[in-house]
Amino acid sequence: MSDQDSPVTAKPPALRPVRGAARCAVAALALAALAWAARAVWHVRLAMAGQPASGPPDQGGGQHRPLTALEDSYHHVSSVGGAVTLLCALAFLTWLDRVRDNARALSGAEPRYGYPWLFLGWIVPVVNLWIPRGIVADAHRSVFPDRRLPAVVNWWWALWLAGLAGGVGLVYADSTDEVIARAYTGVLPLLAADVVIVAAAGTAALMIRALTTAQQERMDETAPTGRPGIAS
Repeated sequence: MSDQDSPVTAKPPALRPVRGAARCAVAALALAALAWAARAVWHVRLAMAGQPASGPPDQGGGQHRPLTALEDSYHHVSSVGGAVTLLCALAFLTWLDRVRDNARALSGAEPRYGYPWLFLGWIVPVVNLWIPRGIVADAHRSVFPDRRLPAVVNWWWALWLAGLAGGVGLVYADSTDEVIARAYTGVLPLLAADVVIVAAAGTAALMIRALTTAQQERMDETAPTGRPGIAS
């Protein structure tokens, strides 16, 4: 049989390093949790200080009074928190992208959700209530069809949804000055949202460790068959 007649064996997809991405994501989640905890501290400080006699920072009609020192410091805390949250999102999506690609390589099955949903699933209304969790669950179940989904996945998603329903979305919809006014007049919903998001960050870190460990074990098992697991 000539070389031209020889069957061509398809090269299996390459496995991607996942432990490093997992460590980065967990570290970013820890920073995000600290940022939200700092916001909670400032919410309490604002509530204890009480609203100045001049009223809220946003006076209405496009008028804003000069900020107090405490209000100005909250603006800085909020800006840092926003930057850390963006960093956390990028680190988490990098990890999820690698886990998803490795799941396809290990199982030979195409992901349930196409690549654009890795990003769009978080921002498209209504479907953002289930697609992100579905991507995580699909990546795990495609490799381990006989295993139950780790409970921490459901805890993470329940806390994330509770945070959205409990005020996180409203915080981002409002300006920083409006959030300050909310801290003066009704701080408890803000604190509840802060606590839930810190808890969601913690469970997300546990989920990343659980799914990464399981996938790495499977990658190591495939090493003798010519598809080496990647340790870093």
